[in-house]
Amino acid sequence: MTTKPKARKFRIKRNVPVAAPTDTPRPAAPQASADPSAPRTAASGPVRPAAVQTPGARPADQPRPASNSSPAAASPETGRDGEVASASEVSGELDIDAIRREGLTGRQLRMARRVAQKHGLAPTSDFDAVRLLRAEGIDPFQRSNMLELVVPQGGQSANQLPATSRIQLPQTVPAGGKGVPSTDVNPMERRMREISDIQRDITRRRRRKMALLMVRLAFFVGLPTVMGGYYFYNIATPMYATDSQFLIIQNEGQGGLGPLGGLLPTQFANSADSIATQSYLQSKDAMLRLNADVGFVDHFSDPEIDPLQRLDPEASNEEAYKFYKKNVKIGYDPTEGMIRMEVIAADPEVAADFSRHLLDYAEERVNALSQQKREDGMRDAREAFEQTTAKRREVQEALIKLQVENGVDPQAVIASIRAQISNYETLLIEKELELAALLDNARPNQAKVDGVQGDVRRLRFQLDRLNERMNSTTEGTNSLAQQAVSLQLAQADLAAADMALQASQTQMEQARTEATRQVRYLTVAVRPVASQTASYPRKFENTILTFLVFAGIYLMLSLTSSILKEQVTK
Repeated sequence: MTTKPKARKFRIKRNVPVAAPTDTPRPAAPQASADPSAPRTAASGPVRPAAVQTPGARPADQPRPASNSSPAAASPETGRDGEVASASEVSGELDIDAIRREGLTGRQLRMARRVAQKHGLAPTSDFDAVRLLRAEGIDPFQRSNMLELVVPQGGQSANQLPATSRIQLPQTVPAGGKGVPSTDVNPMERRMREISDIQRDITRRRRRKMALLMVRLAFFVGLPTVMGGYYFYNIATPMYATDSQFLIIQNEGQGGLGPLGGLLPTQFANSADSIATQSYLQSKDAMLRLNADVGFVDHFSDPEIDPLQRLDPEASNEEAYKFYKKNVKIGYDPTEGMIRMEVIAADPEVAADFSRHLLDYAEERVNALSQQKREDGMRDAREAFEQTTAKRREVQEALIKLQVENGVDPQAVIASIRAQISNYETLLIEKELELAALLDNARPNQAKVDGVQGDVRRLRFQLDRLNERMNSTTEGTNSLAQQAVSLQLAQADLAAADMALQASQTQMEQARTEATRQVRYLTVAVRPVASQTASYPRKFENTILTFLVFAGIYLMLSLTSSILKEQVTK
């Protein structure tokens, strides 16, 4: 932004003597220059307008004769002594007084002075500038472009303009004297020169920073990328990958329980079996077994393999296991139940051989897992069945022993005795009724009464004998009732043992069915086939990855350095 330069204020006061000596002639006014376009300077003093010639008036530049008389006593023919202002001076002062009474602001007066200086006028004060501009027919308060106060119209410098249109500022040296070199520079030119210097400095620093950035990028990003690409394209040993896919299924058949038991469909095994198989193939156990069978470590220790992919022949199991996990990749897809395996080796046939051995290991592991489950399920059922069978046999032996010891069936004997007791009790009741009927007569027949009483007595005696026979015990033997109770308890125990044995048999059949369902089968969906072209390294992808990795590292280091610098400078 261009600011308007402030013009210097010059307060020029007119020193008018109060009374001039009568004997000293008034110096003549300086003659106007023949060139009307000559500049008016502050050193030459204010230029007064020419006196207006009136009839009978004397020119102002002629000396006035001295006179010692007072002005009142002077005759009209005698001129007054001293300096008398001309009519133009008086009118100028009157105009300045009128302008002063207008109440102009300081800003308007400064603007009038600048406009007057622009038009080549030489005002003695701000009010005089307004007067001179109005005398020239110029509005001192007209709005104009700020640059017009500094640079003249037409694009010409102040030295190239004619004298009439040249900017006339108050001078501190005589206009006619020899010019001295000035140290002042146009503010606009100085500003433009400073701006151009700043721009050149910014451009120079920007180029320097850009060059340093390119050098750093070339050293920290470009050089590692070129080295990585050279390694992948010219040094890295080609590796061959063999892909295979397999899944684990389980039998859903019911064994031999029905004619269609073995024809029922199968389904995928649960994810636990697949995950267990995957974990085993990626374990150190599988690596050691593969090394013992086909020489995994010997293959990757071949001197023909480049140093970055070669395994030290004296490497420990942990280092070999790192190579194993890097070159044997196994993934499990839970949505499809498929296990995908990729084996990488320097020779395609070796890679296929490694893959086939790993499939065999997986199948053995699957069989071992299902066998363990079957054995665990059948073991408990078999033990329960054996226990119930032994208990039933013991109960049955106890029952047979009781029957042998008793010699007879106590239940049958007791039933027979109870039948006899029931018959005798019926006969006794009849005899008692007959006796009661005889005794009800006033003169009963004593013979009949005695006979009936004898029958009743005999029947009761027989009932007592039968009851005593059923409840009596002999030495070393129990009564018939006790024998019957023992026999019933033994029979109840035998029935319970039969029920337990039947439940155990059912449980064993279910365990056998469940064990049949727990059978796992490893089905190979895609068998390993030797590859004809190398799968690794992926030259272009690895080169791009190297570039991205080093670029990311450089970016992170740059951001960290910038943040640290900012924190330190605070």
